[in-house]
Amino acid sequence: MSKLAICNGFLLTVTQGEYAKGTILIEDGKITAVGGADLVVPEDFDTIDAGGLIVTPGFIDAHSHLALFGDPNTWATADGNEKTGPIQARLRGIDSFNPRDPAIPVVRSGGVTAVYTGPGSSNIIGGTGFSIKLKNTALASEMLIPGSEMMKMALGENPKRNYQNTPNGPATRMGNAAVLRDALAKAQNYLNKIEQARKDDKPEPDRDIGWEALIPVLQGTMKARIHAHRADDIMTAIRIAEEFNLTYCIEHCTEGYLIADALADKQIECVVGPLLMGHSKHELWEVSLQNPAILNKAGVKMAIMVDSSADTQYLRIQTGIAIREGLDRDEALRAITIVPAEIMGLADRIGSIEVGKDADLALFDGDPFSNLTNCIFTIIEGEVVYQLGSCDCGCDCGEHGHHHHH
Repeated sequence: MSKLAICNGFLLTVTQGEYAKGTILIEDGKITAVGGADLVVPEDFDTIDAGGLIVTPGFIDAHSHLALFGDPNTWATADGNEKTGPIQARLRGIDSFNPRDPAIPVVRSGGVTAVYTGPGSSNIIGGTGFSIKLKNTALASEMLIPGSEMMKMALGENPKRNYQNTPNGPATRMGNAAVLRDALAKAQNYLNKIEQARKDDKPEPDRDIGWEALIPVLQGTMKARIHAHRADDIMTAIRIAEEFNLTYCIEHCTEGYLIADALADKQIECVVGPLLMGHSKHELWEVSLQNPAILNKAGVKMAIMVDSSADTQYLRIQTGIAIREGLDRDEALRAITIVPAEIMGLADRIGSIEVGKDADLALFDGDPFSNLTNCIFTIIEGEVVYQLGSCDCGCDCGEHGHHHHH
């Protein structure tokens, strides 16, 4: 039974306050005690002296494409967008997921311990994404958090651009909305036929994995993750989600600051970012670094994302920029820990330093939000998965891996 104690650290627990000289006890991958300098460490525990270090929960990115948009991103590894038709509910992101993707150790080096990853936004419905722990393994099943699947949807320019020259489109924003409504209605019809057949004790319709995949979405048990940048696209997403009574979250929410009060009134969840994307598309022209601060002040539940693969390592740095632009520091920490955990449906396991939760932690030699700070240790379920200055294989050979940008 593995037992680890982290001692003398400045603990930012997120939900239980701070400890100037704190200790965390870990047994079998779970946190068993959190306390101040008076917490006694039993003799049979291995210890990490975190003196001079800041200890946070492992950081969480609720919207990434890690290990689906392969690194390096070439045709051979680009497995995140199936551009063969705008409705791809039948896709399961796990079938593109590569546990050996070289971006994974890079992301661990930034103190990130869990991400939600999945298909991109080329399609109106893109298939299911899922949450993973960034463990070092070749088995997807060891990284996947079971039952964490959610359905990707997208509005705005991306689907319009991809399908404008195909016979059935969509080629406009009206088309995007119509294609989404059409798919949800067809899935509802399929579900109705199944339920009627069961009621009448008749044979059920032939299995259709595409419509079947949307049943939990229609029933509200699987969250829809709806990509929308422009304020009007955000409101279209909300309009359709309300029509079909979906459980949903807005992804990017780039112009959310223009409609912050409306989002707060409806208690919309948002995953905001990437903050440094610039003006690469028309719909991004009004991107603002103040978006997280404005949404947060309005009372919108908001997580911060990097929307990337290897660059997910910079989650804490992009969050630092949001602090510079007015986001409260405590709220910023919440935006990459407990809030993404809640949005991903995993707040009972991750997102804060609390007894009973998974021992997913990051240790820093300074302000975690500063680009001058190193992550010294990343720990997942009580195992050190990254240590500054050791190689990526997890041994202590002292070689500097090429992934560690000092």
